[in-house]
Amino acid sequence: MIPKINRVIRVLITTDILIYSAWGLVTPIFAVFIVDSINGGDAQVAGMAAGIYWVIKSLLQFPIGKYLDTNDGERDDYWFLIAGTFLSAVTPLGFLFSSEPWHLYLIQAVYAVGMSMVIPAWGGIFTRHMDKGLEAETWGLESSSLGLGVGIAGFAGGFLATKFGYRRDGKLSFACDKKGDKPEEGRRSGHHKNDKYVILGF
Repeated sequence: MIPKINRVIRVLITTDILIYSAWGLVTPIFAVFIVDSINGGDAQVAGMAAGIYWVIKSLLQFPIGKYLDTNDGERDDYWFLIAGTFLSAVTPLGFLFSSEPWHLYLIQAVYAVGMSMVIPAWGGIFTRHMDKGLEAETWGLESSSLGLGVGIAGFAGGFLATKFGYRRDGKLSFACDKKGDKPEEGRRSGHHKNDKYVILGF
């Protein structure tokens, strides 16, 4: 049975599904895209692209999270979430114009910066607004919903890339990611007296 959760958590889960599903559309054809569309594209280029993303994201996440925790309220979390989601949303479009390995590396670096802003901000807001006594259920719902969204997007991404090509897949990924970039600024929540900005709806 799906737990009754508050509106902030529902919106955060929906946003997370949209963001990760957008990249789920791209993931199934990423290696094929590198080989077919990037000059000199091979396993080494793919490995470099993946490494650039994970190293930059990992190095930035902790200091960003520490900075967010030094400020009371959620105004900074809110703006980091919006800015990071915007950066992650525009990166799939970059694939449409990529032809050299350095293009790919730059895209991955921008995506890493965006996600290093999204994850601490999203996680901070999510943790603070979970309903007491439903913590495990809420995380389970979030993970299951995310997994289903990404899995379905993976099926769709492979089908669309085969039938219509990479460009259609990239544009759809951008559209999904941008939808996840539209949580609204809200008034103070009853959950936490120091909250100034919370996500209330689309």
